[in-house]
Amino acid sequence: MLTIRRLGYLALVIGFAQVVFGAIVRITGSGMGCGDHWPDCYGSFTPAHNGPTLLVEISHRYGAAALSLAIVALVVVALLKRSEPGVSGPGGVLRPSLLAMLLVVVAALFGAVTVKLALNPIVVVTHLAIAMTLLAVLVVVVVRAGGFGAGSAPPRYDRTLRSGRAAAGLTFLALVFGALTANTEGAAVACQGFPWCRAITEGGTPLYIQVTHRIIAFLLLGHLIGIVIGVRKRGESPGIRHAAWTALGLVIAQIFVAAAMVEMFLPPTLRSIHQAVGTALWISVATLAALAAGRSGDASDIERIVYESPSRGEFATPEGVAT
Repeated sequence: MLTIRRLGYLALVIGFAQVVFGAIVRITGSGMGCGDHWPDCYGSFTPAHNGPTLLVEISHRYGAAALSLAIVALVVVALLKRSEPGVSGPGGVLRPSLLAMLLVVVAALFGAVTVKLALNPIVVVTHLAIAMTLLAVLVVVVVRAGGFGAGSAPPRYDRTLRSGRAAAGLTFLALVFGALTANTEGAAVACQGFPWCRAITEGGTPLYIQVTHRIIAFLLLGHLIGIVIGVRKRGESPGIRHAAWTALGLVIAQIFVAAAMVEMFLPPTLRSIHQAVGTALWISVATLAALAAGRSGDASDIERIVYESPSRGEFATPEGVAT
């Protein structure tokens, strides 16, 4: 599993950088830096000139190629090791690795559609949603390979699993509405002031999108506070506690960045940081949900005895021990 875990971490890091750099492409107006050419850039795979928008866009494409190679290597190693325990089967790393390869291909095709349709907002948001799904799948690969503290996690934490999935749903919605806010004309400046609107410059759909984005963000904050309290009371594994605290810290940081961004009239640097923190938050919440799902597919015999079998009047469950 060590090689698979390392490749999973590598692909996840490249994927994170690629999403963050994608935001830089958008913020700097470099999305059409290669015109409507794809996958080449004005007939070449190397910079045809030194224009800043071209250099930013082609660098983003190089990152996509690096991510693709990392995922292909991950799939190849998983296929070669498919006979080893924990690689194949419902709880193994092979299936999410194959799904990651499919998603990176779909993301690349949507990148082409985005260019051909001259950055249509719906296509741009869909492209981001696919990229975030890819990151979540790579998190599953890493966790199933024993990363992020999965080795110390019990087979399943049902309460945290439900809470983690709810957090993932809220985070995904926040990301989608954040992308809609950034790519819908007038939405980013519709509500001046934070956390409430001191001035409204745009009404209708742009305003609804931004206000919805803020409401979801605060709902996520409250939900993560509840998760942190719950995992501490239940005495859950260090990996799950760390993931919960990391997610809570990141959502608090994200709210502060959002406040500064709005009050300072959307400076490009803070917009990039906002995207980076949001992506890190998504990875931490996905990690929390994946760890809470446990290793029920390949739990050892000892774990099954401890967590599933009554013995001498005692029965241990993921929630505690009942006598």
